[in-house]
Amino acid sequence: MLHDYSLLDRFVHRIALGTPYVRRLSFDLDGMLTKIDAASAHAAQPVYVTGLARSGTTMLLNALHRSARFASLTYRDMPFVLAPNLAQRLMRVSRREGAAKQRAHGDRLEVDFDSPEAFEEVFWLTFCGGDYIERDRLLPHTVQATVLDDYCTYVARIVASRGGGERYLAKNNNNVLRIEALKQAFPRSVVLVPFREPAAHVASLRRQHERFLQWHAEDRFARTYMGWLGHHEFGADFRPFAVPGAAPPRDPEALRAPDYWLDYWAKVYRYILDRHGQTVSLIDFDQLCREPDEVLSRVSERIFGVPDLFDAYAREVDAGAASQQRSPGTLPPLVEETYQCLIEYAL
Repeated sequence: MLHDYSLLDRFVHRIALGTPYVRRLSFDLDGMLTKIDAASAHAAQPVYVTGLARSGTTMLLNALHRSARFASLTYRDMPFVLAPNLAQRLMRVSRREGAAKQRAHGDRLEVDFDSPEAFEEVFWLTFCGGDYIERDRLLPHTVQATVLDDYCTYVARIVASRGGGERYLAKNNNNVLRIEALKQAFPRSVVLVPFREPAAHVASLRRQHERFLQWHAEDRFARTYMGWLGHHEFGADFRPFAVPGAAPPRDPEALRAPDYWLDYWAKVYRYILDRHGQTVSLIDFDQLCREPDEVLSRVSERIFGVPDLFDAYAREVDAGAASQQRSPGTLPPLVEETYQCLIEYAL
């Protein structure tokens, strides 16, 4: 949808997203519109979808969101994503409409104004961006208790802006770096982490990196816009997760070869397994594509304690997105070992 932004759209987004003071002000104004009970805010049971980019997070997010059982930020909240109730009021005055269009990734996934997206990262950028964002990497994120209180209030406001009653649902790849903080804020939350066959996953990451390099070279605003949203997964502003053993490439040309990405894939998922293996639910993306009814049923049971709530949305899963079967032993040992562990512990 960024491709369709007019000069006025870009100006408004620059003011609303590119100015920290305006972001904080919008958050405070939203608090004047909606009063939230702090105790009930911490008792919520959000559902988080997180993982490396291109792991199937968007497909899983869409399958859950279309069940109408969740409250999520959507493109209608842009650019005032820290003021969901204010955004809803503005929407009533000037409701935007538009046909669904393929997103910038060129992966056949279409979005419209009602599509959920990873906009909550703007909260973390606004309140503690300096704590985890460095020039060339993103650090594991320890969050202060006062900020977690504000975040719980923010989540409650999002739910309230949708009429209340639903559970909050968010896709945010950067949440890999703050799973402990999310669990501290919401002990009863559910964290879903999709993973893919490594060779196919890495091939997709490399394609997107090249695609976004070209896009960022042609449109400087696109690079700036992605930075406002905290999206650094690929392109000219690539900043990897600085999990143990992972580091930014010394030479940008290394990103054009699979070796860097395979090692990065292994280090990130090894970190998730070692640090959070007991608290997250791993989702085999390829199995989701091949057996959507079965996998979504298990996801339903994990979230609600009842299977089969998402059956009606299983048919929307793209079976053709599944990775091709691969002979074992063709990957580096660390990658192969990590992949087999993910499969073993998958939901």
